[in-house]
Amino acid sequence: MESEVHIRRATPDDAPSFLWLVDELAAYEKLEPPSAEAKKRLVRDMSVTTPRFEVYLAETGGSAVGYAIVFETYSTFLALPTLYLEDLFVLPNYRKNGIGYALFRKIAIEAHRRKCGRMEWAVLDWNLLAIDFYRKLGARHLTEWNVYRLTESDLERIANE
Repeated sequence: MESEVHIRRATPDDAPSFLWLVDELAAYEKLEPPSAEAKKRLVRDMSVTTPRFEVYLAETGGSAVGYAIVFETYSTFLALPTLYLEDLFVLPNYRKNGIGYALFRKIAIEAHRRKCGRMEWAVLDWNLLAIDFYRKLGARHLTEWNVYRLTESDLERIANE
């Protein structure tokens, strides 16, 4: 690795770098990037007094090369918060240099600092690199839980019934 990796919590000034990395993740996953309106919401929601989520940036050589988004949920039965990892992304040219591990470790340390009972995330079934990475860290694939989703239109339909 050319230089040491530095992980830090993003500020509103980091919005351009963060949004660029989000676009790079969309390209990697072959998805449409967020719209201009969605990008405005991302910046707003990370910048308000009580942010909806937190962004951590991985930087090396003075450039942002990865990011993680986290937010807290809560476990009724543990009676403790859970730190949910929404995204963890490192630019492909910077992988295999320990940057992903450094970013993940920073998040795990943050979960421990907050006295979270656990940390959770989802992985796309085709992303074998990520699956192998998480398994090597000791993460377990939960098979007893099924993920469900309602979209914005589903929520609107239910709200208007």
